[in-house]
Amino acid sequence: MANNTAIKLRPFRDYDEKDIINLFSLADNAHSLPIVKGTLVKMSGNGWRGSDELSMLGDVGSAYANVTSQRYGVAANVAVNTVGARPLGMMLHDVRETDENGELLKFNPRKAAEMEAVLSGQAVPVVTRGIFLYSGSGLAGDTPVAGTVLYAHGNGQIETGSHSSAVAVGRALGAKDNGAVLIKLEL
Repeated sequence: MANNTAIKLRPFRDYDEKDIINLFSLADNAHSLPIVKGTLVKMSGNGWRGSDELSMLGDVGSAYANVTSQRYGVAANVAVNTVGARPLGMMLHDVRETDENGELLKFNPRKAAEMEAVLSGQAVPVVTRGIFLYSGSGLAGDTPVAGTVLYAHGNGQIETGSHSSAVAVGRALGAKDNGAVLIKLEL
């Protein structure tokens, strides 16, 4: 399945830090990396448990005899939201392994921070409430107006169309402008 790079979370954002959950990593084998910021995610597995602090992700690059070089990650996971599932929130950072030049981000954490990206296995910030400038292929054909109810769509996207299993995630605060809609996320 293709990744969801059509989702765009624009820089205009207004949210409170207390509405961010930093306890989960993205573990989704159905989607290829990168998974971009603005993607709706749902709980996966058993959720968070106090006894699950870290998990071993394997070696950093290569394994050599008599050398220990482990990557650690968060044990609790989220996955890209699907149709009918109740989303936990929206990712504020990309989940990716490489930068735009194909260089591995695990060797350059400063570049990952500048890109607002985390590596797979690392905690990804998930926001549950706030105001965001959002665009995505789910909204590409839609024409929302102020007050339109927005729903979780498959592949972690937001759309205006409703169906029997749709879950409301917020409202449009205005009409689409330059392909983006100002949304109020309420999860």
